[in-house]
Amino acid sequence: MKYLVVGLGNIGSEYLGTRHNVGFRVVNAVAEDCGAPFTEARYGAIAKFRLKNKEVILLKPNTFMNLSGLAIRYWLQKENIPVENLLVVVDDLAIPFGVLRLKPKGSDAGHNGLRNIQEVLGTQTYARLRFGIGSDFSRGRQVEYVLGQFPPEELAEMPEKMKQAVEIVKSFCLAGIQVTMNQFNNK
Repeated sequence: MKYLVVGLGNIGSEYLGTRHNVGFRVVNAVAEDCGAPFTEARYGAIAKFRLKNKEVILLKPNTFMNLSGLAIRYWLQKENIPVENLLVVVDDLAIPFGVLRLKPKGSDAGHNGLRNIQEVLGTQTYARLRFGIGSDFSRGRQVEYVLGQFPPEELAEMPEKMKQAVEIVKSFCLAGIQVTMNQFNNK
C-alpha cells in the first residue's frame, strides 16, 4: 500500500519559512522524523520511506503553488497511487495559527494551490491537512501576509505543531482518515 503526502509551497529562497510554505515545513518534519532524505526528481523533491507495511512518498512540488496539481498527478500516476491515498498539507487562513484540521474533501476555499489540484485531478475528494496560519492582516494585505514570515511567538510554538502534524500524517497512512480525524481534529 502506497501513500503520497504532498506539502504545498513555493520554491526559492524568497519563500523559505513563509506562512504559505508551511506545507513544505510539515513534510520536511515528517522526512526528518522518518530518516528519509529528499532528492530532486521530476516535478519536485521526493523522499521515500516505509511506515510499518506502508510505503510513503513525500513530495515538495517545484511547480510553484499555483501549478501543484501537475506534480501531484504525475506522482500519483507514476507510483500507481489511488487518490484515496493522497494527503495534501496546506496553509489555511480560515483557522487560527497552529490549529490542524484533517478533512477528506472540500472546496479550494480561495487557495490557488488547491484550486489547481482540483482542476487537474478533476475532484475535490482528496484528503487535506489544513495548517492554520490565522488571518491577522488588514484589508488588501492578504498576499503580503501569506508570503510573510511567522512572528517569533508563533515560531516558538512551531516545534510542537510540527510534532503534532507528523503524528497526523503517520496516523493517516497507518489508521486511515476517519480514525485520524476522530483522534486529532478535536485537539
